Amino acid sequence: MSHRKDLGLLALRLAVGGVLFAHGTQKLFGWFGGPGIEGTAQGMEQMGFRPGRPSALAAGLGETGGGTLLALGLATPAAGAAAAGTMASAVSFHLPNGFFAANGGFESAGLVGAVAAGLGIAGPGRYSLDHATCHVLDRPWVAAAAFAASAAAASVVIGRRQAALAAGDDARDGGSGGSGDDTAES
Repeated sequence: MSHRKDLGLLALRLAVGGVLFAHGTQKLFGWFGGPGIEGTAQGMEQMGFRPGRPSALAAGLGETGGGTLLALGLATPAAGAAAAGTMASAVSFHLPNGFFAANGGFESAGLVGAVAAGLGIAGPGRYSLDHATCHVLDRPWVAAAAFAASAAAASVVIGRRQAALAAGDDARDGGSGGSGDDTAES
């Protein structure tokens, strides 16, 4: 019976790790028809993630590295945390569009992030490099540290984006705090 659980964890790790790897390598290297680092950096700037190049590198590395490690089942808590943190930033971008991906919503990013977090918490199962290495990198303290660091980093990235967007709104509105009307009310 336990082999079924281990096979299920392997299937989840390979699926989510593969999706993350593909998206990350699109960002970093332009693989699979992606924009590469320069195109991703420009896109990040337009989305309010500034500066664009470090944001593109962080997103690409979080997805590629987190996805690769999840698929392999190596340092699974850190991999799950890195992927979940990266997806939290993606969710923050898509959130105004609602849930469904068809409307530009956060459905896909949310699902991938939730599964990555779940794998990071649950562990990789028997068919993994963590199991083969006696779980040296799959310890409770690794999970706690990785998820705390990932949450802190995602909070900073999302906060900086919100500040950049607010500053852009103020600049477009002539510095009036977003009302677009510079006249004082009496």
